[in-house]
Amino acid sequence: MITIYDLKPKFQGLLRPCTKYLASKQVTANQVTWSAAILSFICGLAIYLSQGAIWALLLMPVILFIRMALNAIDGMLAREHNMKTKKGAMLNEMTDVISDVVLYLPLVFVAGISPALLTAFVIIGIFTEMAGVASQAINNDRRYDGPMGKSDRAFAMGLLAIILAFDLVSHNTIIIYLSIGSVLGLITLYKRMHNGIR
Repeated sequence: MITIYDLKPKFQGLLRPCTKYLASKQVTANQVTWSAAILSFICGLAIYLSQGAIWALLLMPVILFIRMALNAIDGMLAREHNMKTKKGAMLNEMTDVISDVVLYLPLVFVAGISPALLTAFVIIGIFTEMAGVASQAINNDRRYDGPMGKSDRAFAMGLLAIILAFDLVSHNTIIIYLSIGSVLGLITLYKRMHNGIR
């Protein structure tokens, strides 16, 4: 099944000049990783403190796109500019999951959101990433199976933030939206676990 992750090679190609520039300025992969996490925390805090103000909700898709770019850049810096370290690998995996939590969970304070469904979506995402990492430990094969990988979750949450900002759909529609996202997350979790032990 095609996912947003499949676009990663083309996205990386667009970001390669920026990556080379950062490497020339001695910016490290870990610094980029931390930057993505800090941006996620700031955006999540803004949504929480503003109780889901329109400006904060519209900030989320922008931050998610920047975070996606930074995640691609830190990987290229590590692989293509001799910055791979065990610390960096651990930092990359942990900050990805932590960033999802601090960025998505504050949406529970926005009117129209089901706290239980949103929390389930976030928890399933954590389990999904854990399955991908466990596969690497078992078979040295980090799984990125879809249909609801990290990039797909980011797209889904960015779209949800826009929907909430402009009050585009009803409460019941948002429940259906989050339910579908959670089901796709469970399918992704199953696929990563199944393919990870082959």
